[in-house]
Amino acid sequence: MDIVLTGIKPTGTLHIGNYVGAIKPSIAASAARGVESYFFLADYHAIGGDAELVARATLEIAASWLALGLDPKKVMLYRQSDIPEVAAHGVERFRIALTEHGSD
Repeated sequence: MDIVLTGIKPTGTLHIGNYVGAIKPSIAASAARGVESYFFLADYHAIGGDAELVARATLEIAASWLALGLDPKKVMLYRQSDIPEVAAHGVERFRIALTEHGSD
């Protein structure tokens, strides 16, 4: 089984480049038989940005994916911060990076 995994950082309004370069091909790939698909909103990648903008863009991007044909019955659509293991992995990688660079 093939796997499609893609995410978009919610830092603003989608544009035609997002559609042509990522959204359209990803939705097409997810529609193929025998494909397991995961689409996520990479809100952890937007940490440090305007929190209100990120929250609004997260909703707008999810709505756009659905409006453009993403089938929620066939794919897993999620917000990165809703998966506790993602945060735990990030904290662990940060701790390892500090240790590797001599900071305790």
